[in-house]
Amino acid sequence: MSLKLYFLRHGQTDCSRVNAFCGSIDPELTPEGLEMARAFATAYHSLPWEAIFSSPMGRTIATAKPLCEALGMKPELRDGLKEINYGKWEGNTPETVNQEFHDDYIRWTADPAWYPPTGGELAVAIAHRSLQVIEEIKHRFPTGHVLIVSHKATIRIMLCSLLGIDVGRFRFRLGCPVGSVSIVEFGSHGPLLHALADRTHLDESLRTLPGT
Repeated sequence: MSLKLYFLRHGQTDCSRVNAFCGSIDPELTPEGLEMARAFATAYHSLPWEAIFSSPMGRTIATAKPLCEALGMKPELRDGLKEINYGKWEGNTPETVNQEFHDDYIRWTADPAWYPPTGGELAVAIAHRSLQVIEEIKHRFPTGHVLIVSHKATIRIMLCSLLGIDVGRFRFRLGCPVGSVSIVEFGSHGPLLHALADRTHLDESLRTLPGT
């Protein structure tokens, strides 16, 4: 048996609904976001989970809660799983950021690995801190199923790092809509992607909501 990691993005928030930058701010899940969390728990509670790791943000903890309650488990919170800090862009839409911080936005769009949001974090920094959590998981759980509840950019950065994709391309190579889960198995030949941004556990009304 090998180790399988399940990367679950939190459910819908008001920020994700309007595609606003949301890293260090922490909006609550919408009622639909809570439904997404419950739907994941219903679909996946029967797996023999070894552990549940989560970003310490409220929206990720709330997403992990239904599964944790169903299993009688507590999430292990790790700062390394937090979303990218968007600095002065927090809470604003890309259109507003492009107007107010145009040069920084253009540089970041071209290569977020080495150009941060204004006052924010580099993608390579997120890769460094998040991969430390994965290494901890691999050391503690050589086999079994482990859930990681995190955020849009952070999940894509982790997946790029594991799959050998340039971290600077994370925004344009991998999708990660709200409530989606991606699955990576660690086998003898390294990380193998089994599922990317799967949302078959959500009903159609949740899958077709506006936003990201």
